[in-house]
Amino acid sequence: MRTYRTSTGQFSERPFYKDDEVDRMCSDALTQNGLMPSEPGPVRIDRFVEKHFNIAVIYEAIGSGVLGFTSFGERGVASMHIDDPNDGNPVSERRVRSTLAHEAGHGLMHAHLFCAEFNRGNLFGGDADVSQEKVLCREPRTGYDGRWWELQANMAIGALLMPRELLLKAMEPFVERQGIFQTPLLREARRGEAISAMSELFDVNAPVARIRIDSFFKVGAEKQLTL
Repeated sequence: MRTYRTSTGQFSERPFYKDDEVDRMCSDALTQNGLMPSEPGPVRIDRFVEKHFNIAVIYEAIGSGVLGFTSFGERGVASMHIDDPNDGNPVSERRVRSTLAHEAGHGLMHAHLFCAEFNRGNLFGGDADVSQEKVLCREPRTGYDGRWWELQANMAIGALLMPRELLLKAMEPFVERQGIFQTPLLREARRGEAISAMSELFDVNAPVARIRIDSFFKVGAEKQLTL
């Protein structure tokens, strides 16, 4: 992790994480807690949150478009609240898993920002969803809106629910090896099939699987190889 200078907010620097740093951070955390699956399959994200942060997740009806929020104290994550529709719908249950991973991302990447020596509201540019004690996470917005902490927490969703090495192993039946470097290629004709299969295997909703797969197997790569 490194920091970069900014002209907004009280502080001159903000944390910045590369994709591989987030992957490594999340995989290390899962492994350290004994919750990295030995084979591709669902990660016990609820158990990870409870064990890593030493808290009990609070499931409740939050409403107002808020999917969840994490409260922080001087020692880091103090509590985690997840909006749970409790409707038995698999899509809803997977959304809860994604929200848990998102909130865990805040805990892994941002807890230090909420320590007593920081003016926490100003650090996040005075955003209405960030107080001195917690950060609210709402339904995803279209495009990047400057809320860098939400973008970073979203990076943790795929990294925690679909760990890199497990995903690449699971994707082997769908990819071909191209050229002298045996570069893995996912043909567009099989992308939809792969997204559906990974969604079921890792117990995530299709958009999560699509974003994660696209990050490793770029859309349009097949066309580039034919030019």
